Amino acid sequence: MSVVGDRLRGETSGTISQYVEALCQEIAITPNFGQFLQTIFFGGGTPSLLSTEQLAKILESLEQRFGIASEVEISMEVDPGTFDLAHITGYRNLGVNRVSLGVQAFQEELLKVAGRSHSVKDIFAAIELIHKVEIPEFSIDLISGLPHQSLDQWSDSLVKAVAINPTHISIYDLTIEPGTAFGRYYKSGDNPLPTDETTVKMYQMGQQVLTGAGYQHYEISNYARPGHQCQHNRVYWENRPYYGFGMGAASYIQGKRYTRPRKTQEYYQWVQAGSIINCEVTPPAEVLLETLMLSLRLAEGVCVSRLEAEFGEGKIAEIFQCLQPYFAKGWVKVAAGRLQLTDPEGFLFSNVVLADLFNKLD
Repeated sequence: MSVVGDRLRGETSGTISQYVEALCQEIAITPNFGQFLQTIFFGGGTPSLLSTEQLAKILESLEQRFGIASEVEISMEVDPGTFDLAHITGYRNLGVNRVSLGVQAFQEELLKVAGRSHSVKDIFAAIELIHKVEIPEFSIDLISGLPHQSLDQWSDSLVKAVAINPTHISIYDLTIEPGTAFGRYYKSGDNPLPTDETTVKMYQMGQQVLTGAGYQHYEISNYARPGHQCQHNRVYWENRPYYGFGMGAASYIQGKRYTRPRKTQEYYQWVQAGSIINCEVTPPAEVLLETLMLSLRLAEGVCVSRLEAEFGEGKIAEIFQCLQPYFAKGWVKVAAGRLQLTDPEGFLFSNVVLADLFNKLD
């Protein structure tokens, strides 16, 4: 669920209030396919700018339209410096039981070049508030491969993250996207980014430090204490159905994908029109590729017998033929009847493996 903001808090921002109204209207006109919501994730933009009243309004809309399971996981992405004790207490009282804190780095200079508005002081203040309200599931996001980021700095961030002892840690390699703060900052030719060799060492270091501290490396970019994996994200990785609401969001329901406009005014117009756009049935070949792309992100991989039952033995034989070079390299394996990428080598070269599968199976 995407939530946008203009850095004013929801209590005073007309932009956020208008968006929440449109979001609730979209929820109200979305068909109910008959299952209570098991997970809810507030992400995209800065959801922690929402007032507690606005969050309550959205949750009430979801409850009225779909129903919410009693043991629901409700996650919210929160940014340091965007909430206080009253807000995080309000979120907790409304049922938010998992927060993902966008730390990114523990060095002031790296936060600045990454275009982050918060400081290291803001990070630790936010952590104190999260602990104070006793939110049971607490995740930290870190970014590797930042401009001029050294291995020593990366090691320092990992050590600090482990010392904080969240139940979950996500590590993402920097992606340069147009329109982002860093996308505007970065100029080709300046070469501020670490080399590929350094980013590989960062990935390996992350794997060694976090697994050594007792975190399970359960997905390419994600580590969790036993029993604390993100249940919402597993829905995507297992290619299960989900609703998506808000600007630029996508749903996957009954084998069909539904997308929403990415621009504000187009989204508002679409909601007013009350129709679903860009609905398409996913072809079987694409379902297979998506299943492989998503499930191989998980350490447990995908069940081979399930693939055979769904797509046929011939197609699975074709997959295994394609993967032979990667079995030989030690990047892919079969264990307990499941096709898996190895950790860390297979995860590191997952793009190579998946690109080859896509080229040969598409």
